[in-house]
Amino acid sequence: MTAPTDELCLRPATELAALIRTRKLSARELTDACLERIERLDERVNAIVTLDADGARAAADAADAALAAGEDVGPLHGLPVAHKDTHATGGMRTTYGSPLHAGTVPAEDELVVGRLRAAGTIRLGKTNTPEFAAGSHTFNSLFGATHNPYRHGLSAGGSSGGAAAALAAGFVPVAEGSDMGGSLRNPAAFCNVVGLRPTPGRVPTWPAAIGWSQLSVQGPMGRTVADVALTLSAVAGPDPRVPISLGDPGAPFAAPLPERLDGLRVAWAPDLGGRVRVDPAITAVLAESVRVFEELGATVEPDCPDLSGADDVFGTLRAWLFDASFTELARQHPDQVKESIRWNAELGARLSGADIARAEVAHTALYERVVAFFERYDALLAPATQVVPFPVEQEYPTSIDGVELGDYLEWMRACTLITPTGCPALSVPGGFTPEGLPVGLQVVTAPRADRRALEVGHAFEQATRFGSRRPPL
Repeated sequence: MTAPTDELCLRPATELAALIRTRKLSARELTDACLERIERLDERVNAIVTLDADGARAAADAADAALAAGEDVGPLHGLPVAHKDTHATGGMRTTYGSPLHAGTVPAEDELVVGRLRAAGTIRLGKTNTPEFAAGSHTFNSLFGATHNPYRHGLSAGGSSGGAAAALAAGFVPVAEGSDMGGSLRNPAAFCNVVGLRPTPGRVPTWPAAIGWSQLSVQGPMGRTVADVALTLSAVAGPDPRVPISLGDPGAPFAAPLPERLDGLRVAWAPDLGGRVRVDPAITAVLAESVRVFEELGATVEPDCPDLSGADDVFGTLRAWLFDASFTELARQHPDQVKESIRWNAELGARLSGADIARAEVAHTALYERVVAFFERYDALLAPATQVVPFPVEQEYPTSIDGVELGDYLEWMRACTLITPTGCPALSVPGGFTPEGLPVGLQVVTAPRADRRALEVGHAFEQATRFGSRRPPL
């Protein structure tokens, strides 16, 4: 049976925010609707791992009272949100998907959580994530696996899989996550929602042990590109504690997005210049979808930046970060840290200073080549994933189109090759396989051109409406 609140829960966040702001809808009504839907459906999805219904209702009542009193309110006022369980939430359990933190309750919010609170969101709870956000499939020993709302029994992606599944299922209208090797883009593609990996520093991460690193970023997710742009407007902007934070304010990202792309030059790279193996089912869907860009007024050419060295840069710098973050933890608790994290940390422990220097030299050369590429093109189109959603019992795909993969990172290379370029990358719904599984299109633009990525993705979204196809929950 379909509940009368279901249509409300699946509306765009931009519409819901406007309804609340004009007092045509109360924050309490929307919060109650989301909580009812979670109670009814999340047993099948397992997206929300910590829930504070009483706290959410109290916050919603306070939000309604603030509006009634004529107070100035933020751009996301009254919108329910659930935070990724690797992001610290003051007074609410934050487990990092690890048994070592099963009872951890931080004293205060980290920056992205605090900015969403300041923008007026209503905190419902936390979304599932793999252990320490490592890997693009959401499962852990505390809470189990998150299921894809479009097909129970299949992966929702990761590491922001709980966030993507919660959005697709209509549990929350806005969400956030993080992305080192695709953790915002991969689950968005698997769950037919939108995820933006911003330019490093666009959404400052604080606190962070290695504040100069640009590999992992935090960013917004939503059911539409405009929802992502609205959320970005609330979480972007400088912070003096973050050395790489960009100085631009976030508010301009909420400006209306165009529906035409006249005059834009777009490159299409279905296998990123022959560097990644992609399931033919994905390539077939996207080959049809990218034709829409010509109808929108853009010119489309097959081309790809020279991504030489990107694998080594990503692999080396990731291993270095894993060594810094997890080697000592794995030594102290070898049975409570999953094997893939121990493997990556061990790789990092074997690195030398010369290895890091070589990677950073290659990193700089890669960046310069990519900047030159975007002097010729406004956007690069590529698959957001190399595989379709796979069974939740499988930790990660070991082959693509019958070809065995070398390690647990290789199936994510459509994203990991883009990460070290410093470019913003948007995953937007790109169509469906004949079996009804979602496919994501990755829109990459020049470093700091986050607004352009949103514009390109929005025009494509409005022309195709793939994102309006809801899961059969």
